[in-house]
Amino acid sequence: MTSNASKPIRTRFAPSPTGFLHLGGARTALFSWAFARHHQGTFVLRIEDTDVERSTPEAVQAILDSMDWLGMQPDEGPFYQMQRMDRYREVVAQMLAAGTAYHCYSSPEEVEAMREAARARGDKPRYDGTWRPEPGKTLPAIPEGRKPVVRFKNPQDGATSWNDMVKGTISFDNTELDDLIIARPDGTPTYNFCVVVDDWDMGITHVLRGDDHVNNTPRQINILRALGADLPEYGHVPMILGPDGEKLSKRHGAVNVMEYDNEGYLPEAMINYLARLGWSHGDDELFTREQLVSWFDTKHLSKSASQWDPKKLNWVNAHYIKQMDNAELAERVATRVATRGGHPEKIDLPGVMGLLKDRAETLEQLADGAMLFCAEFKAAPAELAEQHLTAPAREALADFAQRAQDADWTRESLSALIKAVLADRGLKMPQLAIPLRVAVTGQTQTPAVDAVLALLGKDTVLKRLAAI
Repeated sequence: MTSNASKPIRTRFAPSPTGFLHLGGARTALFSWAFARHHQGTFVLRIEDTDVERSTPEAVQAILDSMDWLGMQPDEGPFYQMQRMDRYREVVAQMLAAGTAYHCYSSPEEVEAMREAARARGDKPRYDGTWRPEPGKTLPAIPEGRKPVVRFKNPQDGATSWNDMVKGTISFDNTELDDLIIARPDGTPTYNFCVVVDDWDMGITHVLRGDDHVNNTPRQINILRALGADLPEYGHVPMILGPDGEKLSKRHGAVNVMEYDNEGYLPEAMINYLARLGWSHGDDELFTREQLVSWFDTKHLSKSASQWDPKKLNWVNAHYIKQMDNAELAERVATRVATRGGHPEKIDLPGVMGLLKDRAETLEQLADGAMLFCAEFKAAPAELAEQHLTAPAREALADFAQRAQDADWTRESLSALIKAVLADRGLKMPQLAIPLRVAVTGQTQTPAVDAVLALLGKDTVLKRLAAI
């Protein structure tokens, strides 16, 4: 077998479409994608859809949508395991012919009895090798009418070890590994076998995946060796924990990646946050996708579990919102405004984004804020108007409206106009600014009043002032 050191890098992400793409899977995909990109390699997407009862077309599409939203398009694929059944059966037949696999006629009940007997002896529960062919061994009579499974003839001595890219050296005694079923009685292959054949056929050189797969790795290595295949290098990343230190789950909030799109997070921010959740580059907290690709290595993948922090994600997202060009931000928010019943095409939405983005953590917050400028106007409730639109306030508003008739309608000129009215009437800012807000927006709190007036437009502002 040749070393992977001289071969082009090929990584893969291989989700099962039994549900939506969750955050842990997205992070695994990101690490595999970034590793391939860093080495100018190939990133392969494989859909492991052999669980026919639980796999759904909707889940497949959700995975593809999530990968597309995150900007992690594969170089090859998606490949579907259900379309490769003939290939798996071909390899099973080759292994049976080579003697590295064998038919086993033990029933599930008989195998369970073997395991119980092992437990009673204080041994590890396992299949006892009844049907494993050995020199000089006489096999039992084949039960009439019973279809066999196919088992891999696992080595019975020595150890299976590998230098894990994340965890260092990991070793399993082969005596702990029983003879794995690689094909069921109906001939369909099992998960671990399909993975092996796929990684072999697709020339995968590096496998980055969750550490819940550690126990699968020695079995897969032994099957690959039996096939004479090159071994990938393996790296197993620890799980993501919730803020409470427990395994991340639905109770911690949205774990479906596309929920974060719905909630107004930017894919750029999600990539940044997910990458930092288990990988580091010095003390850098904020970095672009291009920097991630340039810097990414497996040496700085964390050996310990990472903790999901919604506040940190919001902080990262707010940073990307602040950095984004107003016009691009407006494009991303326009549909959200329209969904709320607003008319983004009727306002200066980029200007509104410029006003709101410094205080926003999500696109949803920006869309909510934009409704001030493009929703149907609702005058202030009577109680609010009575409180703030007093006789002195109305006089000041009338003065402002009169002077505004001839004003340049810019934030700067409106700011100067407000200050002039305040000075001439001996008022403080809240004595004019709050009545202005109530009269023009129906609210007491808005962003800077001069900016709000400028964005609402001269005709709109003067019309609303005239109506009080």
